[in-house]
Amino acid sequence: MKTAPRKLGGTFLAGAKGRLLPASIVFRFFGAAVVFHALAWAALLGGAGQWPQWRHGLGWPLAALHLITLGTLVCSAIGASLQLLPVATRQPVRSHRLVGLLWWLYVPGVAVLTLGMGTAQPPWLAAGATLVIAALLLWGVLLGLNLAGARGMPGVVLHGWGALAALAVLAVSAEALVALWLGRGWLDAAAARALHLASGSFGVMGLLAFGLAYILLPMFALANVPDERRQLASGGAAVAGVAAAALAAFGPVLGFTPVPLRLAAIAAGALALALHLRLMRLVLSTGMRRDLGRSLRMMQIGWGALALALLLALALVLGAPSEHLGRLFGIVLVGGWLLSFLLGVLQRILPFLAAMHAAQGRGKRPPTPSALTLDRALHWHFIAHPTALALLGVAALTDSALLAGAAGAVGLSGAVAFAAFFAVLMRRLARAAQQPAASPAAKPAEGAPP
Repeated sequence: MKTAPRKLGGTFLAGAKGRLLPASIVFRFFGAAVVFHALAWAALLGGAGQWPQWRHGLGWPLAALHLITLGTLVCSAIGASLQLLPVATRQPVRSHRLVGLLWWLYVPGVAVLTLGMGTAQPPWLAAGATLVIAALLLWGVLLGLNLAGARGMPGVVLHGWGALAALAVLAVSAEALVALWLGRGWLDAAAARALHLASGSFGVMGLLAFGLAYILLPMFALANVPDERRQLASGGAAVAGVAAAALAAFGPVLGFTPVPLRLAAIAAGALALALHLRLMRLVLSTGMRRDLGRSLRMMQIGWGALALALLLALALVLGAPSEHLGRLFGIVLVGGWLLSFLLGVLQRILPFLAAMHAAQGRGKRPPTPSALTLDRALHWHFIAHPTALALLGVAALTDSALLAGAAGAVGLSGAVAFAAFFAVLMRRLARAAQQPAASPAAKPAEGAPP
């Protein structure tokens, strides 16, 4: 039996311009994510004095966490999934108006929600959560319609459906936590938090990060798309791990010990990561473009942090002292893995998308992604980001408000640098769009990978 030939990464970009969202819509999501990133570090800096006493309650540490998870991670995931999946599956988004409405529901909702967390105002928190959950459900509908019509790409589609199922669980766990803060809880607090962690960090964001990597890394490296059967094996293990972790959250409520399920979840997650990294290594070693610079190093930091997070989770399940180690686990999981990987992807994909938009309707060669990039800003961000995470990790182990404040200051400087990169990118895109188009006689070939 012959194996079907694998496609070269980026070939799905042929004819992609007709499936691009308007620049005013897609970059709105990424711009909000960049702003929330800076606000998260600012909230940590401003609320550093609360750090030693914070134990999952309302306050600026909780607001900083959700400015990263909902504000930066999910906002970027919405923009990336609604732009990249329609391009890859060769079908446009069903409604640009609904995508625009999604932004107006989600971004103000996150702002009100996190402000309510930081100022300990449960009514504001509830109002913001209502908008956020409504937006997430709308995103789920748009994502589901795209996945239902997808042709091919079974590995990516599996990860997408898994993320969509986790999104539904995330909405339920969020409602349970909001009800607890309003004094009308209907689910045990520990169970609600565990379900929130499993469905959000590992489910929605983790599965999307794995799935979209099978589109992005071959495109970046000019390599063949990984073997689809191996994608399915990794995705199946990841989905099983998320499901086991979610079921384990109900152990204290239903009266069974969650330890076996949590150990199974960690084992499945480790298997999924090992298979995924093997595919990523094959992509990077066989691609025509091997040096992906800081972008790849940031993604590698993310993969390493995920391995460390699984080790910390194992230590916690086996009975290690949980208070300080639990904080460190959260920092490694959210900041080390998800945020590092995302920022590595964004610094490469944003200039590429901007170059594609600049090329629309033009008869001459569009600006290259490198010509749109402010490299100095990314250089400083690459220094500041891991430094801030290291300081925050030590602060988690020592309950040090001083180190938490230092982490906030360094992280904020890196986030401002990343925001400068984005602002310059938008300015250069606008300048390129204003330049007159040349004669249509010599149009460049479209769809060149970044």
